Amino acid sequence: MKSVISFLKELGKTILISIFIALILLKFFFFPIRVKGSSMYPTLQNEQLGISFIISRTLGIKRFDIVIIEPQNGTDRLVKRVIGLPNDKITYRNNKLYVNDSYVEEPFLSETFTEDLEIVLGDNEYFCLGDNRTRSRDSRYYGPFLQSELLATHALIYYPFTDIGFHH
Repeated sequence: MKSVISFLKELGKTILISIFIALILLKFFFFPIRVKGSSMYPTLQNEQLGISFIISRTLGIKRFDIVIIEPQNGTDRLVKRVIGLPNDKITYRNNKLYVNDSYVEEPFLSETFTEDLEIVLGDNEYFCLGDNRTRSRDSRYYGPFLQSELLATHALIYYPFTDIGFHH
């Protein structure tokens, strides 16, 4: 009987330590994601599950990174791609992206339809769009996102198992 109680105490301790470590990892290193909708198609698919990396956000957000966004207006978290960085001038003309008046190719797009627009970003603003431009609510709808709204970058998809892979 004494060995059963000892075993249960050790098991309980192991479970508590495991929960503590998981919480630390989820708070400071990883962020779980669930893709909702088709706004990032074909890069990401509806209902895919994965993790994103909080630590990589602190190392610097780069153009074309996939980011997890929590808009200040309280809507659901978004998964989008960074197009414009702070102080950039972003222009779309005839389905082509111009950053600070220089043409920039977007090789991740399978369809290149983006309505003409022009925006100049402020010191702490990011312009983020979905890869499926015709089905995405993004910076064209919400406006630029603040750095504080960008929770994590990149995506490691782990479900469905046939889609396992890293997207940045």
